[in-house]
Amino acid sequence: MRTSTAVRTIDALTRLLVVGGLLAMTATCGGTGTPPPTPAAKAPPAKVAKTASPATPTYPTARRGDQVDDYHGTKVADPYRWLEDPDSPETRTWIAAQNKITEAHLAAQPAREGIRKRLTELWNYERFSAPRQVAGRYFYARNDGLQNQAVLWVSKGLKGEPRVLLDPNKLSADGTTSLKRTAVSKDGKRLAYQVSKAGSDWVEIKVRDVDTGLDLPDHLRWVKFSGMSWRKDGSGFYYSRYDAPDEKTALRSVNYFQKLYFHKLGTRQDADVLVYERKDHKDWGFAGVVGDDDRYLVILVWRGAESKNQVFVRDLKSRKARTVELITGFEHEFDFIGNDGRKLWFKTDHKAPRGRVVQIDLRKPAEKHWKEVIGETKETLRSVSLVGDRLVCSYLKDARSEIRIHTVKGKLDKVLTLPGIGSAWGFSGKRADRETFYLFTGFIWPSTAFRYDFKTGKSEIFKQPKVDFDASRYETKQVFYPSKDGTRIPMFLVHRKGLKLDGSHRVYMHAYGGFNIALTPSFKVKRLAWLELGGIYAMPNLRGGGEYGEAWHKAGMLGKKQNVFDDFIAAAEWLVAKGYTTRKKLAIGGGSNGGLLVGACMVQRPELFGAVLAAVGVMDMLRFHKWTIGWAWVPEYGTSDKPDDFKWLYAYSPYHNLKPASYPATLITTADHDDRVVPAHSFKYTAALQHNQRGPAPTLIRIETKAGHGAGKPTSKRIEEAADRWAFLDGALAPVTAPKQAGK
Repeated sequence: MRTSTAVRTIDALTRLLVVGGLLAMTATCGGTGTPPPTPAAKAPPAKVAKTASPATPTYPTARRGDQVDDYHGTKVADPYRWLEDPDSPETRTWIAAQNKITEAHLAAQPAREGIRKRLTELWNYERFSAPRQVAGRYFYARNDGLQNQAVLWVSKGLKGEPRVLLDPNKLSADGTTSLKRTAVSKDGKRLAYQVSKAGSDWVEIKVRDVDTGLDLPDHLRWVKFSGMSWRKDGSGFYYSRYDAPDEKTALRSVNYFQKLYFHKLGTRQDADVLVYERKDHKDWGFAGVVGDDDRYLVILVWRGAESKNQVFVRDLKSRKARTVELITGFEHEFDFIGNDGRKLWFKTDHKAPRGRVVQIDLRKPAEKHWKEVIGETKETLRSVSLVGDRLVCSYLKDARSEIRIHTVKGKLDKVLTLPGIGSAWGFSGKRADRETFYLFTGFIWPSTAFRYDFKTGKSEIFKQPKVDFDASRYETKQVFYPSKDGTRIPMFLVHRKGLKLDGSHRVYMHAYGGFNIALTPSFKVKRLAWLELGGIYAMPNLRGGGEYGEAWHKAGMLGKKQNVFDDFIAAAEWLVAKGYTTRKKLAIGGGSNGGLLVGACMVQRPELFGAVLAAVGVMDMLRFHKWTIGWAWVPEYGTSDKPDDFKWLYAYSPYHNLKPASYPATLITTADHDDRVVPAHSFKYTAALQHNQRGPAPTLIRIETKAGHGAGKPTSKRIEEAADRWAFLDGALAPVTAPKQAGK
């Protein structure tokens, strides 16, 4: 689930590390199903309900309360309100009973162990992030294969002997403490880094001396949705945090009034200087970014998950300088690229829904004086880096990457040749650098690091992983299909070569469709096992995402959210009509906003799907804004507090639209430490689904402990979870034997 565009622009090094499971990733998964600790002795025993069919699991009875809420004159029942408290004895007993039933069902799947073994083999390959060079030092992440967390390495010079700078695996015995964002001081001597425990969005910031590998005394708490931006002299960095919450409810209480601080190295957190706050706007967040020349602090002001932001600027050379509100109104997106003195470059969708680059002179900041550097094209501009005295622009062309390199004056200099259909990202560095690094990946192409030389204009492989998988037997193609209203929707398909369209194949279709997030080709080890099982992987690029710019996004948000569900349902119908599969062999899955997607589509068309994997989904659309950062999604979804918004939210809210019916086999996954999409969503949806299930298909929930929304999940948990998901589908769809090793 997205936080904000502004936050995502401030940690370029972290984006390089977030590759192939190297560090924290946007979640699409839940947990491994390990039962939680035994509940308190006073907890009431779980009762077992009788079921109509011996093939159906016997579900724990979930008490149906009498809670009824009045939404603008409409009475809405919420019988499972009590499950919103994850720590009550009654809830803990329910969790333990659900996990026990789910584990018994999964343990009975004959293919489970073979899948788990094969996944372990596939996952055991060396992988790297793209390096980033800072003051002659090269920083990159590396996982030797089965390490729970990737390790951060550093070397002096590109060919220097690398050494371990930070190993997150040593921060906890079970690998559940992860490294999130990092920031290297401009002289390369200090590393500010964030650690998250058990997958929580809350992080702690520490500082490590790069030469000695030892931590300094600096320790910052109650940080969430923040980067770190150093001053050029290394004296300290800017970061954002919230006031300390009640630690007992920190994982579910709402987060408001973020503040921007400056932390001076070597001082206590309570001595940090408050740089900016807005007591009149509790929903504003702040990302402070210092330009390469250390002249200005650019404050990107974000509001919830919307892609629109404001831009404030403070002159760092003047002690008495005030914060200037350069761009106000939350009307468009402005991503800070860099500056040339008083001239600042921004990527924006202002008067360009698919994106352009403009330059704003602080001496003449009025819009009429803005200079367009790179104009809008028919492709969607997703990001821009100022490196090598070039503007490196990453475009999406039908949801696949195209990299164009421009001069700082906007002239097209080169279109980078990429290996094929896939995604490329990275391109970090400073304006004076003469090299940059990037990663390229595809559905069957593991993330490969490339070095680009600005002088020669050539790319060469820096690190290429070797995976025990015969990619030559598979192919990726892109198709287009019409949605319900005739809109042309792209979809990627990955399957064995020579596929016969006879309806005999099992399909796993995964999508997201929201928050201006674009789904592009990426390499996931867990998908390889599905392909080896003979399955087809399908990924439609739905409206609501960012594949075709802001207009595409707006066509799937707020009152137009049903378009997203229609796009997904149309993809399923197309796959059946074209002979790829049948309804009984079609499985769907998604996480977070994608969990909402599959939850809503299953409720609307239960007969269309053979199985459903819903991970950490937003299932209660009437109360989502009442927990943690849920209020930030109001610009995307709307809010039940408003009469008009309530009507469309109530119309598709998965939890509220379940009714007695024969539903497909469903495995819901969540985690007890998810403080992004709190587990109450999945708990309540599961209880309601089990109550309304009239068919024989199992409807189960798998609740991970010591895990969150998915970011930073250790490798061991990822493998166990993926094995359980595929084993569940193997049992729910047409049976098949355990996968064989590649090439055997």
